[in-house]
Amino acid sequence: MTKYVETFQDFISKEAFSGLLLFTATILAVIVANSSLSQEYYDLWHAPLGVTMGDMNISMNLSMWINDGLMALFFLMVGLEIKREMLIGELSSVKKASFPVVAAIGGMVIPALVYVGLNPTNPMGFGVPMATDIAFALGILLLLGDKVSPALKLFLVALAVVDDLGAVLVVATVYTSEIHAGYFLHAILIYALIWILNLKGVKSLWPYLLLGIALWVYIHAIGIHATIAGVLLAFAIPISSKIEEEKFIANSKKAIDEFEKHIDDIPVLNHHQIDALENIAYGYDKVQNPLVKLEHQLHGFSAFFIMPLFAFANAGVVIDFSGVSQHLTIVLGVVLGLVIGKPIGIVAFTYLATKMKIIHKPDNLSWEEIVAVGFLAGIGFTMSIFITNLAFTDEVIISAVKLGIFIASFIAGVMGVLLINRASKKAVK
Repeated sequence: MTKYVETFQDFISKEAFSGLLLFTATILAVIVANSSLSQEYYDLWHAPLGVTMGDMNISMNLSMWINDGLMALFFLMVGLEIKREMLIGELSSVKKASFPVVAAIGGMVIPALVYVGLNPTNPMGFGVPMATDIAFALGILLLLGDKVSPALKLFLVALAVVDDLGAVLVVATVYTSEIHAGYFLHAILIYALIWILNLKGVKSLWPYLLLGIALWVYIHAIGIHATIAGVLLAFAIPISSKIEEEKFIANSKKAIDEFEKHIDDIPVLNHHQIDALENIAYGYDKVQNPLVKLEHQLHGFSAFFIMPLFAFANAGVVIDFSGVSQHLTIVLGVVLGLVIGKPIGIVAFTYLATKMKIIHKPDNLSWEEIVAVGFLAGIGFTMSIFITNLAFTDEVIISAVKLGIFIASFIAGVMGVLLINRASKKAVK
């Protein structure tokens, strides 16, 4: 149990620091986009880059390589988190999963309905207010310190995992370009090979990752957003290790005894000791869970490189509210969806389901804290920006929506902080 607590705390600290990095990257992007370097900034992200694989040529600008390529690695990590939570985490049983699942569904449905209600003739942006930026939300919780209960953090993380799954489904089914069905067979065959590796008990990650690259290429060629390749690959990564923990412990103890038995006066390891160390290293590699190992490796890279780079490449909007006034209902749909739709959806769905005895509210979580999480979930930011780039093609609308996302995320964050402060004061009394 202690190991899982430490893993969760490490997850929280990394996500929280990532939130601070995201904030810094965003501010820097906005400053540069509104400075004398504005043109150079936009030219950089539109610089063309191409890769040729046999008869297939993939040519995109730098911004698209970040949004389609690097973000596929981010979605791979998201998929790994979803699978882990469903197998051994907070979503591994109906009792554990029911409350955050219902909360997440409410937090996706109501914002989407708010947006569509304001934009019945232009509904494609409904996915923008559905998203939650877990890094930013946890960054705020870190700043609040001991005022935040562990139960609140756990609820927010579980809710965000389900929210991410919803975002994946929306991106896969709604935000796709022209479909080229001829590549479907290639993608299916490659994905089948990946699952064959899993079923045959292959634990090494390299075969999965190499086939994952090919899967990304063909899913991109089909016209489905290529980041979905990351999620599909994640679901096929095995979770069980090659040897059991007990066997690793027994073998390691034997190797340590062997190492100690051959200690001598020479200040250099002898071949017996080297063999013992290699046996420990061999066991260390085999006892690791492939899924958890890959998730751990990707988490730092995603938190400290991919997401800040994505924010810097996509958050640089010129502060000009003329676009907002031109497309006011679209921006209002996003802002109200995040600031009002999210908390109402999360609280209303969980409250009604609790009253109907469909789910049970955790005893260590107050309704005021649930409302606070509802507002923190309204911090859409990077995920909302990501979906904005898929939902709209007009640069004026994209810039206006991004400004709306900034405003909504700020309001939602402030409201969440105020409510958590209030709840913590009540708890002290």
